[in-house]
Amino acid sequence: MAETDPEANRFTARASRYARVGANVGGVAARMAGARLFGREGTTNAAALAQALGGLKGPIMKVAQLLATVPDLLPPEYAAELQKLQADAPPMGAAFVKRRMMAELGADWQSRFGRFDLKPAAAASLGQVHRATARDGTPLACKLQYPDMQSAVEADLKQLEVAFALHRRMNSWLDTREIAKEIGARVREELDYAREAKHAALYGGVLRDIGAVRVPDVHPDLSTRRLLTLGWLDGERILTFAQAPVEIRNRIAQSMFKAWWHPFSRAAVIHGDPHLGNYTVFSEGGEPQGINLLDYGCVRIFHPRFVGGVVDLYRGLLTGDEPRIVHAYEVWGFKNLNRELIDILNIWARFIYGPLLEDRTRTVADGVKPGEYGRRQAFAVHQALKERGPVTVPQEFVFMDRAAVGLGAVFLHLRSELNYHRLFEAEIEHFSLDALADRQAEALADAGLPRPS
Repeated sequence: MAETDPEANRFTARASRYARVGANVGGVAARMAGARLFGREGTTNAAALAQALGGLKGPIMKVAQLLATVPDLLPPEYAAELQKLQADAPPMGAAFVKRRMMAELGADWQSRFGRFDLKPAAAASLGQVHRATARDGTPLACKLQYPDMQSAVEADLKQLEVAFALHRRMNSWLDTREIAKEIGARVREELDYAREAKHAALYGGVLRDIGAVRVPDVHPDLSTRRLLTLGWLDGERILTFAQAPVEIRNRIAQSMFKAWWHPFSRAAVIHGDPHLGNYTVFSEGGEPQGINLLDYGCVRIFHPRFVGGVVDLYRGLLTGDEPRIVHAYEVWGFKNLNRELIDILNIWARFIYGPLLEDRTRTVADGVKPGEYGRRQAFAVHQALKERGPVTVPQEFVFMDRAAVGLGAVFLHLRSELNYHRLFEAEIEHFSLDALADRQAEALADAGLPRPS
């Protein structure tokens, strides 16, 4: 209950957050607006904005990264700098960690672990991760949330609303209201570590028989709403293998494909954060064999009909079945479709689905330089939409698109050469909406999660 929770969404904490964000960002934001108004974009102000945001713990960094993915919301230099933010905030000190752990598990919290490293192994936007062991020696990863994050989230999402309102005034071709709703919903979910534990359990069930993807065990006896304890999975960063032999890179890429598309086709759920830090590579016998899926804060659970739309669009593009393509867009929630808008959406769709449509071994970029990948299609779509007028991006579409692009970026980094068409066909073989709905209901019930409306 909010009245007994000292870290509930509080006005005083929100006011303090407004002041901190404003002090760090206000001057830079003013310079950004002036630069855009007078046509003087530059990297100096962009770097200053990224530095200001990087000094703030909390969701403002995550929001900034999301803002950088919205077309034309920011000048290119600002988007590029914000996308570099990895949310490595200064960690909480040992004394502070002890107080936080006591608040979550009680005064005797240390007796519940075999060992607990007070120095964090990683620091992120909403919390930091500590290595520990259970009393039986099992290695653990304890994610401890920073204080007052609920108030910080609400304050930062208010800043997001202001940014989107400004965007609608300056760029009337894109209605961002549904985007703002989706970002707000997902960021608020990330505050609830009890829900994240259920997400991890959901993925553990769905991927139980997929040996190439490892999901950590949940330790509910050492978890609360603001402390999440999972099993520690040893692994190396994906980019460590960027220069490995192609068969190694292909094995890792295929594991990533399975980690993303298998839960989507079996339970209508996606891992919505494409940050490379959310995956590591595990080895057996001295050779990389698959990936560890580490973070479950940003998970999107869809109604099965949305997955049906994804499959319909794929098959419609594959066979040139236009009614099926249009039906897919309607299922996703695009409104007022006409010939012009359908042609514009198809530019995007053929780009995103491109590797899946060709029955051959290829790279994702297929000869295009990684830095130029998608630019031509994005420019064509943006220009066409500007000429056409306001378009509302459906709420469910936001993280699907973001995750798909993020997954493609992993394949670009690995320069993997796979037959993506056959991998995808294997995932949707014998696809049925009714069967998907039954599987999803069972998986969500097992994890203690509600079904989507």
